[in-house]
Amino acid sequence: MTGGGTAPAGTGHGVDRAPVAAAAFPWRPMAFVRDRFRRWWQQRLPLADATTLTQRNVYILPTAPGFMLGATLLVLLVGAINYQLNLGYLLTFLLAGSALVSMHLSHATLRGLTLNLLQPDPQFAGSSALLSVVLTNTRAAPRHAIGVAVLDATGDDRWVWTDVPAQGTAVVHVAFRPRRRGLHRVPPLTAETRFPLGIFRVWTVWRPAAQVLVYPAPEPNPPPLPPGEPRAGGSGVARAQPTGDFDGVRSYRRGDPLKLVVWKKVAKADELVSRDAEQAQRHELWLDLARTGGQDIEHRLSRLAAWVLQADRLGADYGLRLGGRLVPPGNGPVHRRSCLEALATWQ
Repeated sequence: MTGGGTAPAGTGHGVDRAPVAAAAFPWRPMAFVRDRFRRWWQQRLPLADATTLTQRNVYILPTAPGFMLGATLLVLLVGAINYQLNLGYLLTFLLAGSALVSMHLSHATLRGLTLNLLQPDPQFAGSSALLSVVLTNTRAAPRHAIGVAVLDATGDDRWVWTDVPAQGTAVVHVAFRPRRRGLHRVPPLTAETRFPLGIFRVWTVWRPAAQVLVYPAPEPNPPPLPPGEPRAGGSGVARAQPTGDFDGVRSYRRGDPLKLVVWKKVAKADELVSRDAEQAQRHELWLDLARTGGQDIEHRLSRLAAWVLQADRLGADYGLRLGGRLVPPGNGPVHRRSCLEALATWQ
């Protein structure tokens, strides 16, 4: 069974909870202390992309209904002793025995389960980073009602629930939202179950070692691509295109291969145009940080990200300049990813 959910969390190398703690301290001292203890405890957990749950990392406590059941059993026991009711003893010990069996089953539901985090794909800033967790069950009985969530400092964990078949696997999808570009540590994850009666909560906390690369968010309405620059030793003067597309196109000629047709221009102008191979040989498209304009560096990087995607859609060869860092001209998915990675990690 596969589920999906979104759990916003902080960013950086770990979960950023300082604003929560700072806001909680003046008016909610208990929340401040609980948050500090939670952060200290999580830092002691090892970093691993796969973990097997054992008695050392699985915890159990009664839930609110469990405490109510305990109080009810105490009242029943006092009444049975006071009035010497044999049926009262029978009912009390039957319910107590059921609670003890439930405690064992709840703990066994998580104990022995293996959790494995798949390497997350890069994302653009502002979008949710999807995390895929594989739950592997090696025993001959199924495991029911297991929830997985990103551990949120606000306590607003969004759970994804699944059953794991006997000697099988299940995949659940949770997510967190990085706030800015860069390389981010995956926040701690938690898994829990209250199967079968809901009177005991069994849970674990897990710190994956994986990191997520976050690209700059592309500018929504970027300006036209910059004009091509003359190649070293070439001739010709670059011309800026008012349509916003890279220079180097001409009218379609019979026999031109379809891969040279600029379909974006066809949709706009309702006429067939092809890329000019000779023009492309004379000019190079360079996406330069110094030519983006604006003062905010993050906005300039967002504009470069939008230009990278636009040039990739056009199928043009393009290079990237970030100060002293260069990505040579090229095209294709691998080149696009190299450029976006350079934008994400640029300092």
